[in-house]
Amino acid sequence: MGTFFIILLVFGFFILMSSFFTVKQQSSVIIERFGKFHSVRNSGLQLKIPVVDRVAGRVNLKIQQLDVIIETKTKDNVFIKMKVSVQFKVIQEKVYDAFYKLEYPHDQITAYVFDVVRAEVPKLKLDDVFERKDDIAIAVKRELNEAMTTYGYDIINTLVTDIDPDIQVKNAMNRINAADREKTAAEFEAESSRIRIVAKAKAEAESKRLQGQGIADQRREIARGLVESVEVLNNVGINSQEASALIVVTQHYDTLQAIGADANSNLILLPNSPQAGSDMLNNMVASFTASNQVGEMMKKTNKKVEKPKPIQPQSGYEDDLETEV
Repeated sequence: MGTFFIILLVFGFFILMSSFFTVKQQSSVIIERFGKFHSVRNSGLQLKIPVVDRVAGRVNLKIQQLDVIIETKTKDNVFIKMKVSVQFKVIQEKVYDAFYKLEYPHDQITAYVFDVVRAEVPKLKLDDVFERKDDIAIAVKRELNEAMTTYGYDIINTLVTDIDPDIQVKNAMNRINAADREKTAAEFEAESSRIRIVAKAKAEAESKRLQGQGIADQRREIARGLVESVEVLNNVGINSQEASALIVVTQHYDTLQAIGADANSNLILLPNSPQAGSDMLNNMVASFTASNQVGEMMKKTNKKVEKPKPIQPQSGYEDDLETEV
């Protein structure tokens, strides 16, 4: 009798303990009574009738993510793989629908994602798929919300996280991008070269202008110095011809001195004899004398040719004189 009581006591203890259960935060528990839905229990310590009630299942209320990889074709016949991430959760007020109406929610969501993506992507070219991936994500979310709300699921967000074309297509796109960038770089280099050429031409033109101006100023100052030198020599009794010859000879010897001062000079001045200076001077004096003589002869000839013409009275004037007489 004592043993039976102990066994009964232990059995009662286990039945009592099985009447209590806990529900974790962000989750719900489905309670069935004799195989029929009875209630939904939320987080905390809960009580059920042993043997009569049982825990049919637990529903996660956290936000979940499902990654769906889809292979599809674009409008320009390029096969791509897209990765669509769907973030969803069970609506707390519709735990019954989420548990009893849909057995495999992940498969259902995957099917809808496949359907929407394969309906939207073939309308777009490859470049448009990259540019309008947000539109594709919005279309997937809209379609999933309409379908999954009935089953107690809320679609939080959908993201197109990856677009992966065939490796050959990616290589072609990279080559196109590289060629376009090389073209742009060539255009910039050509423009840079043009700017450098124009700037160099302007600098050379300015340099030539300043060089010509400097040469002109130099020659002007040389001429002014020669005039002053001739005036100084005239003041001491040397005529202009002798002064000019003296200046030329002086410049000749200055040139010889400048040539001799440069040890690396390869310039040869011909003739370069000691008599060159005196010969040059004699030749210049003879030239100046001959030019003066020619000038005097031309003046005399012009005076003989230009004789004064007699003034002939006009016929009308003579008739008037005779009439008056």
